[in-house]
Amino acid sequence: MGQVTKPGPKPDPVNELSLRSNQWANIGTARKSSRSRTRGISCKKAEGALRFCSVEEDMVNGFPYEVPEEYRNMPLLKGRAAVDMKVKIKDNPNLEECVFHIVLDGYNAPVTAGNFVDLVERHFYDGMEIQRADGFVVQTGDPEGPAEGFIDPSTEKTRTIPLEIMVNGEKEPFYGATLEELGLYKAQTKLPFNAFGTMAMARDEFENNSGSSQIFWLLKESELTPSNANILDGRYAVFGYVTENEDFLADLKVGDVIESMQVVSGLDNLVNPSYKIAG
Repeated sequence: MGQVTKPGPKPDPVNELSLRSNQWANIGTARKSSRSRTRGISCKKAEGALRFCSVEEDMVNGFPYEVPEEYRNMPLLKGRAAVDMKVKIKDNPNLEECVFHIVLDGYNAPVTAGNFVDLVERHFYDGMEIQRADGFVVQTGDPEGPAEGFIDPSTEKTRTIPLEIMVNGEKEPFYGATLEELGLYKAQTKLPFNAFGTMAMARDEFENNSGSSQIFWLLKESELTPSNANILDGRYAVFGYVTENEDFLADLKVGDVIESMQVVSGLDNLVNPSYKIAG
């Protein structure tokens, strides 16, 4: 459960929010041009894209839609937030630790991003090891013990969240089904797997609503995983991008330790935070 498997080749099946999300798709590549591993976007364009995101956010009055009633009491991120993840690097003489800056998009994935921020505030990931690093993705979030996700102390059961996919032209996300299952073969996701450091929720391959705490970051270029033309878009819920030091994700290995995750902005956008209730 919770593992995103490396797929083999197979056939792939206007509003302020959409304007903003088009820029979000570029965030993961936006800062790369100022370093040696250039990903094909100029520094000027990168800065413009990041500024545009902030401007578009300011243009939206409140949250633009209602989350479905069955998910309304879950932790929800109604806006943007940012998290710094500090990782202790083992067996690398040139890099002892690294802080990855992650920007989360609660406008397009409020349930998924809210669940993650709530877990960060619980310090769920602090001290956890990187559990998969195979050149395709970096993955973590599987706690010690038999459970494969976060056990909610209030229920003593694994807290799971639905698959959540926002599509261009829609006013709210689709829940509980892949775009393929919905017959939306040509739909364009607002948060695509098109950037090195794209962040998404892992889940059981055959259970759409089994996401809990396991997360992964994509380590492929947009040329190799073109937007909405790969087998990840529409099947896994993207909810953010690593925007600083994302290149170093490729240097992480199984056993490297997440020393801490900390919400550095946007915590006030989290509603229904369970960490305040259950400690």
